[in-house]
Amino acid sequence: VQLVESGRGLVQAGGSLRLSCAASGRTFSSYGMGWFCQAPGKEREFVAAISWSGLNNDYADSVKGRFTISRDNKNTADLQINSLKPEDTARYYCAADLSGRSSSDERDFGSWGQGTQVTVSS
Repeated sequence: VQLVESGRGLVQAGGSLRLSCAASGRTFSSYGMGWFCQAPGKEREFVAAISWSGLNNDYADSVKGRFTISRDNKNTADLQINSLKPEDTARYYCAADLSGRSSSDERDFGSWGQGTQVTVSS
């Protein structure tokens, strides 16, 4: 499966942004989808994940209440980001878990997009 992220931007602290991940592949509805981020000089870390059904999701503690992951079961998985903080500045990657779970472990994700940059100014 190929994944392409969109929605990058430069946003002021407190603002909002919506990232989208478009997937190719006839079985997108069976994939679990996840979002990860990597800030300069840091390792990539988990942000949010949603199961194939959309009924299960998981969030990193740092984003709970501010980020919302969703999917349309056609070919798109989105990440709504509210109340942005400067520390949210990172490159955001979407990923597909062919097992269909809402995993927080990046080792479970076999397909990755190229990422999209989010920069939050204070």
